[in-house]
Amino acid sequence: MATLTSTAPHARAQAVPPAAAPHAANPYDPRYDPLVSPAGRNQQYAPTYWVGTAGDPPPDDGPVLQDMDADVVVIGSGFTGLVTALNLAEEHGVMPIVLEANQESWGCTSRNGGQGQNASGRLYRTQWIERWGLETAKRLDREIHDGFDYWKSLVERFPCDAQPGGHLYTAHRPKKMAFLENLCRVMREQFGYDTRMLSREELWERYAMDREAAGAMYEPEGVGIHPLKLAFGYLRRLRELGVKIHTGSPVLGWETVGGVHHLRTPGGVVRARRVAVATGGYTPQGLHPLLDNKIMPILSNSMVTRPLTQQERDAAGLKSTTFITDTRTLRFYYRLLPDGSMQIGSRSALTGADAENPRHLELLKQGLARKFPALKDVPIAYSWWGWVDVSHDMMPRITQPDAGQRIYYAIGYGGNGVSFSAQAGRRLAERVVGKAGPQWDLPIYNSPLNGHLFAPFRRLGQAMFYKYYYLRDEVF
Repeated sequence: MATLTSTAPHARAQAVPPAAAPHAANPYDPRYDPLVSPAGRNQQYAPTYWVGTAGDPPPDDGPVLQDMDADVVVIGSGFTGLVTALNLAEEHGVMPIVLEANQESWGCTSRNGGQGQNASGRLYRTQWIERWGLETAKRLDREIHDGFDYWKSLVERFPCDAQPGGHLYTAHRPKKMAFLENLCRVMREQFGYDTRMLSREELWERYAMDREAAGAMYEPEGVGIHPLKLAFGYLRRLRELGVKIHTGSPVLGWETVGGVHHLRTPGGVVRARRVAVATGGYTPQGLHPLLDNKIMPILSNSMVTRPLTQQERDAAGLKSTTFITDTRTLRFYYRLLPDGSMQIGSRSALTGADAENPRHLELLKQGLARKFPALKDVPIAYSWWGWVDVSHDMMPRITQPDAGQRIYYAIGYGGNGVSFSAQAGRRLAERVVGKAGPQWDLPIYNSPLNGHLFAPFRRLGQAMFYKYYYLRDEVF
């Protein structure tokens, strides 16, 4: 996700721990926009709840200060880049260099909702069947489920305030119940999941008194986490392994000479035989032609209340920490955090220039008040926003886009990368080392991302995307 700000007087100070800026970090730019902004350069963290509560970041290797050589370079130190580096080092004996433009895990990884689902991309399994047929959909399901299990093993390995308990899809209108009932049936009959439908009364009695919900589909696979604590766990392990992580080192130029990639950073050129790109919604235009116009960056907004009192929880009917997503296309996602704070997120601004507009925070406040009227006046402690990498077909790609170039990428999660990024990083590492496997003919692996339909006019595309869903009354 992207940029953010805090509404609590103390939150900005909390959000940048003293150890987070040992290399004279530059001020955080809340208007950063990957379509128009230059590559970031050692910016401070955005003031998110996760940054404010994760503790001191692990030490890093600071900016690149001289020319150097590497077998493999990983660009990006978010979930995907870190798991890629972890697998390269632990499973394949390859010691990569990780380049990060700003602070460790500065982008999507420190700004998401922390909801780990058994999912990938924005399409439901019913849509997988429509697009690729049942046999391919079942194979894809096995791959995604295997990835979810792998991610859960990492969550157990690296403490991150895990909140197991599954996931709830709530019907934000009665007419959405039929959609959820069909999805529930397909999940059970075709894929073997123990999904079940809940009436409004059952939802209120067992989980949360969401006044908007007409009912819900419950799926047992789902774990809420503190995303930055998980990332910091990855980083500490990489440091133990001796992997170099260079922050404040954006790739400002990329030239390939004799099959060797020359990555120009402010402090020196890093030469690499192979490059894995894991920049998600923060992929800048001009990084490399194989990556230009491959995603439509969409802003998502998030806020966290101060910890609720027991009386406030009771008044809102909050009986579970199971996380929730509603059925809007521009969905609201929300949950009760381990310290009793309430987190909620949804869509945000169209451009970085508009990201600080108070109306985007107001949208979240109104959403929380509609769902839980008892929380209407609870103070907001943190507010932020982040860029989501939406692909042209709403599904990610983990691939080598050109067989003649040793460049690999994993992008396009569409907001479902908290857990799937682990499998993406594992598979990206396998791509880099040339490991064979039957999974490579699956749709998310066997082709590169197409350029977005709106390519040079993506602002128009984003505007049309939002307008379409507003007209369909999907927001309110």
